Amino acid sequence: MSSDPSGESKLSPVEGHKAESRYLRGTLAEELADPTVDHLGDANKSLIKFHGSYQQEDRDARKTRGKAGVGKAYMFMIRLKLPGGKLTADQWLALDDLAGKYANGTLRVTTRQSIQFHGVLKANLKATMAGINDALVTTLGGCGDVNRNVLACPAPTGDPARVQMQQLADAVAAHLAPRAGARSYHEVWLNGEKVDHPTPAAEVPNPERDEPIYGATYLPRKFKVGFALPDDNCTDLLAQCLGFLVIREGGKPVGYNLYAGGGQGQTNSKPDTYPLLAQPVGFVEPDEVVAASEGIVKLFRDHGNRVDRKRARLKYVMKDWGLEKFREVFYRDYFRHPARPPKDAPITGLDLHHGWQPMGGGKWFLGLSVENGRVKDDGSLRLRAGLRAIVARFKPDVRLTAQQDVMLCGISTDDRAAVDSMLSEYGIPRPESLSMVERWAMSCPAIPTCPLAITESERALPGVVDQLEKVLAELGLGGEPISVRMTGCPNGCARPYQSEVGIVGRGGTKYTLYVGGDSYGRRLNAEVQDGVPVEQLVPKLAKVFAAFKAERVNGELFGDYCARVGLDRVKHLVGAG
Repeated sequence: MSSDPSGESKLSPVEGHKAESRYLRGTLAEELADPTVDHLGDANKSLIKFHGSYQQEDRDARKTRGKAGVGKAYMFMIRLKLPGGKLTADQWLALDDLAGKYANGTLRVTTRQSIQFHGVLKANLKATMAGINDALVTTLGGCGDVNRNVLACPAPTGDPARVQMQQLADAVAAHLAPRAGARSYHEVWLNGEKVDHPTPAAEVPNPERDEPIYGATYLPRKFKVGFALPDDNCTDLLAQCLGFLVIREGGKPVGYNLYAGGGQGQTNSKPDTYPLLAQPVGFVEPDEVVAASEGIVKLFRDHGNRVDRKRARLKYVMKDWGLEKFREVFYRDYFRHPARPPKDAPITGLDLHHGWQPMGGGKWFLGLSVENGRVKDDGSLRLRAGLRAIVARFKPDVRLTAQQDVMLCGISTDDRAAVDSMLSEYGIPRPESLSMVERWAMSCPAIPTCPLAITESERALPGVVDQLEKVLAELGLGGEPISVRMTGCPNGCARPYQSEVGIVGRGGTKYTLYVGGDSYGRRLNAEVQDGVPVEQLVPKLAKVFAAFKAERVNGELFGDYCARVGLDRVKHLVGAG
């Protein structure tokens, strides 16, 4: 464990919860079986994250319940573990059933190619988990201080690089899954069924045997892995703790540039926390990817900060050590393979994978834009019912993107017209009918479900986008791929610090405004103004867009323009400097 810069040595309380948990068991089974309490205690609230769930509350109900003298309206979010965002038609239908039976009637596509259920009551947790596992899907490691969902471009184009990345994403996810923790997961959730404990009852637990990668207390905090292509960074590779950028020769994948140390979150009260981009560590061959993943995880396990969870991410190990020391320690102690320099392979693009696209063999996939990832029925837009009807009839595989969108895969040429007709029947817009700013926008859930949110996000962004659409159309910029991302707090779950326009919750109805990132995920943006009321966001941005229209050169993108003219110029435009 690395020492804390302040000199303090007291571990965070979560470290104690993990150490005493008996490989993530805690007393979860006992608390879940207690019908008299609708929530979990602090220790089990920490441990249930490893099992793929967060304890939350309905924050919309706070005022009325408080007036009535009633306590919090507790509920739970459940997040799946879906490497590469892949589901069969039957799995999608089963998950849709669970959303209607136990959750709030929606499915939420996450920015990590997964699905979240919201509004699950404690009494329904076990039934929901059992239903998920009956569909041959797991939630283990969807949250918690372990490797989270592994990202990979989901496009089923037959491209050998994408095929290999998807296979390696599965392999890395399987290799980095908790082992003793998996046994605990089965005991807690699957009908209370006991499986053989890795350690005989009379024998002292041995973390090197029971959890050979993670150890008894797992990682200091969460860990994120992603795969991407230089010409299609649809997984935001540089935002990941560990990223693999495929290198092609002659159209075939020959290896990967390994990146490490990316991450988004920061804390307003702690100036030593900040977003960072991943750095290039070296080049690895395809058969070394799994070993490299294990090596980086173990480096983080041993050297990450277990005292201050605000600085307990791999990015701070990279920042505090520097790239050269990071490389030295990685190759010397954790990865016994040749140290090769990274190849020259700049990131040059990002594909949203929208619309009809060929898969070969007379098959197609259809990429649909999902506003903020929320699959729901709302008035004339019956997205959830429409997707269910299409999936039930045509049985396409379903894939999820890191931009919160849905892809329906394996549809025959003969069925395309019928699918298009059903989209119209259910009021589901084709991506080409939407504005570019809406297609590129992302948000986190925020209020009412997330306990960390200090402002609205998912419910506020559509109104902001509507205003932006009007401004951009009037300026003749409606066709620009401008990425706008909003979050309800500085933790950055929708990766706002890499977008061209980042809107981060500050409190109440005020936000911190960032500009100058990159639609393709290659550059962080910069803070322009703090404490901007939500109604002033678009009027301020309109001044910058007008200057962009008048002053852009050589067709540059909006973020590139902001970076070129500089932060002081942008601040002057919005009246912040």
